[in-house]
Amino acid sequence: MRLALFALVCLSAVAAAHAEDAKLKYPDTRRVEQADDFHGTQVADQYRWLEDDARTSQEVADWIAAENEVTRAYLDAIPELPVIRKTLADMWNFERYSAPWQEAGNYFYFKNDGLQNQSVLYVADSYKADGRVLLDPNKWSTDGTIAMGQTVVTDDGKLLAYTRQEAGSDWSNIHVIEVATGRELPDVLKWARHGNIVWNAAGDGFYYARYPEPAKDEVYQALSLNQSIYFHKLGEPQSADTLIYKNPENPTWSFWIARTEDDKYLVLSIARSTDPQNQVLIRPVSAAADAPWTTLIGDFDNEFGFVGNLGDKFFFLTDLDAATKRIVAMDVAKPGREHLDEIVGPVKATLENVSLLDGKLILQYLEDVATRVELFTPTGDPLGDVQLPGIGTASGFGGDQDDKETFYTFTSYTTPPSVYRYDLTDGKSELIRAPQVAFDPDAYVSKQVFATSKDGTKVPIIIAHRKGLKLDGQNPTLLYAYGGFNISITPAFSVEYAAWMDLGGVIAVANLRGGGEYGEEWHQAGKQLNKQNVFDDFIAAAEWLIKEKYTSSPKLAVMGGSNGGLLVGAVETQRPDLFGACLPAVGVMDMLRYDQFTAGHFWRDEYGVSSDPEQFKALYAYSPYHNIKPGTKYPATLITTADTDDRVVPMHSFKYAAALQAAQAGDAPILIRIETRAGHGAGMPITKRIDQAADKWAFLWKALGMSK
Repeated sequence: MRLALFALVCLSAVAAAHAEDAKLKYPDTRRVEQADDFHGTQVADQYRWLEDDARTSQEVADWIAAENEVTRAYLDAIPELPVIRKTLADMWNFERYSAPWQEAGNYFYFKNDGLQNQSVLYVADSYKADGRVLLDPNKWSTDGTIAMGQTVVTDDGKLLAYTRQEAGSDWSNIHVIEVATGRELPDVLKWARHGNIVWNAAGDGFYYARYPEPAKDEVYQALSLNQSIYFHKLGEPQSADTLIYKNPENPTWSFWIARTEDDKYLVLSIARSTDPQNQVLIRPVSAAADAPWTTLIGDFDNEFGFVGNLGDKFFFLTDLDAATKRIVAMDVAKPGREHLDEIVGPVKATLENVSLLDGKLILQYLEDVATRVELFTPTGDPLGDVQLPGIGTASGFGGDQDDKETFYTFTSYTTPPSVYRYDLTDGKSELIRAPQVAFDPDAYVSKQVFATSKDGTKVPIIIAHRKGLKLDGQNPTLLYAYGGFNISITPAFSVEYAAWMDLGGVIAVANLRGGGEYGEEWHQAGKQLNKQNVFDDFIAAAEWLIKEKYTSSPKLAVMGGSNGGLLVGAVETQRPDLFGACLPAVGVMDMLRYDQFTAGHFWRDEYGVSSDPEQFKALYAYSPYHNIKPGTKYPATLITTADTDDRVVPMHSFKYAAALQAAQAGDAPILIRIETRAGHGAGMPITKRIDQAADKWAFLWKALGMSK
């Protein structure tokens, strides 16, 4: 599906477009006399007022409207935009399924018919059956901006608790329905974030995590502090819920509760940041609400992810003495790391996830960014591999410990996600759902290469493009990465990427330090004082693509979101000469004040804090907002954020855009696209996703001088 009409765009038209860019007039953003003292260093912050919430500040709201007007006029004037939007809509219009899960004979799965704003939850009596609609979020709002989050079914399959999130906010309300009838129960619980609902065995109540109700004018900006675990009895008001755990002495800590499937123990995981290292506490389910907890792991030195239990034998995924992680077991009668038994030792590949089903441990490894799955007995004896359909990403393998089947999805950059059933008795996979996409995988190719970073570290890059690509340095190329929080970026089909390749573009995804692709050492090498390694890795990937003649600087764009938005902002300010365009999305741009808003305090272990003198120096050296230099020719930039993002508050993007517009000495546009009734990205309706993707690719079409 080539866009042949684009071949009519000629060089003179591109030159004229750049002349138009030079005439852009940005809103006159007010500057203030604001400076802060950081350990003797005076740091100006002329756009501090843009930190105010647009819901309460008319001046910020007016600034957003003015910036959006400039951006909209620029993008709407790109002739190819409607065709790009139609291409994306056509490609997005295919049936998409989640892997199903089963409770008490009921199979639940999500399905999107193609262009539905939100996926619909179905229930069926067989994994092959179509079933019936149980919950349709598309009926909750006219614009599709109310999304479903976590869904949890009772052990008997009769009730389902789920979360609703509005306008992309991390805040969610918990609702309950009857599975058989779809009848909504009157129970609605507020001030939850990120779910964590755990039913009791009787199915007449559940444990959940929540925060105190914030002040009305601080709902979307105040720090998330003092999380607690409660138990809600169905039919009772939320005010009557029973407190299960809190820790007011450590208000920044967060908690995650689980119940063992034998209904014997509650398991509490305690984290002090986004780092995976955690404490583990347990208590009998039958204990009183104020009963003491037994500490199994009482420090934050290592990760201990609870896998499951066989009686008093608890299984954990841990990085203790294993940078790539291993499986250990503990008898809860003998708590403490000194009593651990190794079940499956570490290997070169990174152990990402583990499940305990049918008396088998299912281990999902990441080996050079591709999934490998192995089975073991609970005593550590190997049972062989799960044969996957190819080299890519497999995810799922969940279920109850007595299940005889499990389900997973498989995908790659050129393979749309298909759903498989795995029989734990005969060890065979069965394809149960495969999408029909307006995309021919045989027309494209992907491969993995390695760039060498500044300090000699090998950085993997997966490159995908149409077959027959000429390595002449003239290919429009999009380089994406994340590089942080122990998060691995693995191959997955993307309609946006497919459309970009259809436009003639090259996709390159780099796996940088700071992620989890090669274990905890890889993560540690890209956090806090080592954060510059991440930017060096990204720059090395860009230089490799240019050296190998995939592209050239005028034809190279970089993109990243959230921590990846920080990445793009940092390399844009460090190497503005290297890129033809930059697309930072919902980025963390003010590294000196990020921890003063919403979830920012959770990131302190990842980034460090400006209150520490040594960490301040590192943060100040790369903070995108603070390293913008007036009189510099910056590449074409389209910053994207959303007005109700309460994870990375939009002030980061606001301040960065204002400073970059004021500093720009070149002709390339500096634009900010501010989505309304949308948040950090999760739950964004398909219509908004299509519009945003179309705007990004049209922007790159013009910025990179694409013509074929």
